[in-house]
Amino acid sequence: MHASALDPLRNRLLAALPQPDFALIARRLATASMPAGQVLNEANDSMQQVYFPLKGMLSLLAVLKNGKAIETATVGREGVVNAMAGLGLRTSGVRVVVQLPLDVAIISAPHFADAVARSVNIQNMCIHYNEILLTQARVTAVCNAIHPVEERFCRWLLQSADSAESSTIHLTQELLSEMLGVRRTSITQVAQKIQDTGAITYSRGVIEILNRPLLMQLCCECYQTLADRAAALAELPQRPLGVDFDKPPAPTLQSGAQ
Repeated sequence: MHASALDPLRNRLLAALPQPDFALIARRLATASMPAGQVLNEANDSMQQVYFPLKGMLSLLAVLKNGKAIETATVGREGVVNAMAGLGLRTSGVRVVVQLPLDVAIISAPHFADAVARSVNIQNMCIHYNEILLTQARVTAVCNAIHPVEERFCRWLLQSADSAESSTIHLTQELLSEMLGVRRTSITQVAQKIQDTGAITYSRGVIEILNRPLLMQLCCECYQTLADRAAALAELPQRPLGVDFDKPPAPTLQSGAQ
């Protein structure tokens, strides 16, 4: 982790705060960049810091006693991790892992709690975003229990692309298998199946979305459900869906693709 001159206002929650409220946080913020795979805290750890992603993605994982884990929520620059430390919660209920290479603004939990105590707007930000994370966890639990792994794989790719703000995503089989709760061999089979439709290419841990509208057709309903609920809870305009970030959409494939 190294310090950097990153702009905290790239985080949408911080950017949405009125200037006097943002100033309460800004004077205590540091910025850093972190590699994929870095663990920020384990389940049951004390929450020492609050993280506002500026680029990349964090994954929140529920961890069982046998060490197995599965993702319950993801956080990109639309959100914050460990914000409930500002309202008195001191222990993390999840493992927090850097899923995509991360630029992040960081404030210590005590300094953040002081800002929360001084600002109703920051208090509301914590409560509203915690509800978004709870909604993610609920929808993800249903999705994991009911929907086929192929549909869940497509949902996860779309969420990752949104956080990365890119149609190219660097992910290993090991990370994907942990996120989706399936064997590594299953990831290869699923990725090949989706690649055969023309929606993506997948090679050596690099996934490129070629046809986002098609990928959304292959995805379960949970991606749109999460987007709609997050937009409503945050009272923010919803990002337009169905458009690649890096280039114009590829021509839609023939409807016979499976």
